[in-house]
Amino acid sequence: MALTGTYERSLDDKQRLAIPRPLKDGFRSGESDDLVLAPGNEGCLAVYSLQGFEALAQQMARLSTGQANVRNYLRLLYGQAETVQVDKQSRVRIPERLIRLAGLQHDVVLIGVQDHVEIWDKGRWDSFFAQHVDQFDRLTSEAMNQVSGGSGNGLGSA
Repeated sequence: MALTGTYERSLDDKQRLAIPRPLKDGFRSGESDDLVLAPGNEGCLAVYSLQGFEALAQQMARLSTGQANVRNYLRLLYGQAETVQVDKQSRVRIPERLIRLAGLQHDVVLIGVQDHVEIWDKGRWDSFFAQHVDQFDRLTSEAMNQVSGGSGNGLGSA
């Protein structure tokens, strides 16, 4: 099931974040409720189930480590990624280094993005959304062009 939706939450004083039930339920696949927090794009954090992160790792294993930019990406991704436990109140504790990396303040937004969730600082998300919402039709066309295998300036060519 695709992870979807937008949820506003707050970090508590112990750097814990409550995962909304629809997202928590969407992550369920297997025996573990543990999640993996990793650097995301555009200044957010990405949250994966253990199985989802393993699927990403399998994709990354196909990359050529003969290229410096690939090695650097893998170092940054795996060096910052961390497995976290979901407590009985459906909260995860976000490590300080990941809070700094994503510039998270007290108010955050969780965004379901198909196979993962993104955690954004609310101010950063509001700015990103305002800058990109008017581009939705163009982005849709580019994404569909990628799906259909057409040529053009697809989403991956930024």
